[in-house]
Amino acid sequence: MWKFTLRRIMIMIPQIFLLSVFIFILAKQMPGDPLTGLIDPSVDPAYIEAKREALGINDPWYTQYWKWISGAVQGDLGQSFHYRMPVTEIIGQRLVNTFWLALATLILTYLIAIPLGITSGRFNDTWADRTITGYTYIGFAMPIFIFALVMLWIFGFKLGWFPTGGSVKPGLTPGTFEYIMSKINHLLLPALSYALITTVSTVQYLRSEIIDTKQKDFILTARAKGVAESKIYNRHILRNSLLPIAAFLGFEITGLIGGSIFIESIFSYPGMGQLFLSSISLRDYSVMTSIVLLFGITTILGALLSDIILSLVDPRIRIK
Repeated sequence: MWKFTLRRIMIMIPQIFLLSVFIFILAKQMPGDPLTGLIDPSVDPAYIEAKREALGINDPWYTQYWKWISGAVQGDLGQSFHYRMPVTEIIGQRLVNTFWLALATLILTYLIAIPLGITSGRFNDTWADRTITGYTYIGFAMPIFIFALVMLWIFGFKLGWFPTGGSVKPGLTPGTFEYIMSKINHLLLPALSYALITTVSTVQYLRSEIIDTKQKDFILTARAKGVAESKIYNRHILRNSLLPIAAFLGFEITGLIGGSIFIESIFSYPGMGQLFLSSISLRDYSVMTSIVLLFGITTILGALLSDIILSLVDPRIRIK
């Protein structure tokens, strides 16, 4: 097992390197530069050009890349041109909010998906199965930003059950009970909105696994021997059907990254996704490239986690 894990980690290193090069080149292809919009147009162009030269903006791309990636390896992601502070400090302030949002969404996703998937798979072709399947079809067709806007309008503005923006009520002391409850209250609506959409693929996959498993020969043999139906489902069908769901945990984590950009923007939730969009509009290249690199590394780590879990579930896929 450790050989397989080590091999996968070694494969990750060139993947992260190529990812960083690709991200940096794409960022350099964007129009303008970090000084665009930050300096008064009436300023002498010669001064602006001297400023670009001093900041290294006119250096060849490979020289700029080497400065960026060598600093990133040491934990220095550079300085934000817009916020005038280290990128690591800016990301650190937002990373905690995104982490809790992703964790809450992941928990809610499985709390919703597993019961629905089990019900739909065990009682397939019934009214309950058709209702659940209809919900998944609507979820597949519904864009996440449209659904989030509807949830915000109903439960935030119309009913007033949840806050419509931010991550905590202003003026509260961190660490107090009121502060923690305010954080949870601000977190619930965006997490629930995201989970209700992301859960549909897990429901469909679990349903298909249960229907396929309960038709296998060992299940038919257990029924022929007179084993109780509840024991067949609990010990054989569910156990075999849930293992692949657990194996795809890593891919579930990576899937949360893309959606968090829309969720955080719609709910004005101060996380990494919202920071990413603002860094694009502000041409804050150091922040933008660092966030994309962080998202990419998280995706690669999620794929590694899924591979490790899959190798534990099915040892046949391990690399010798």
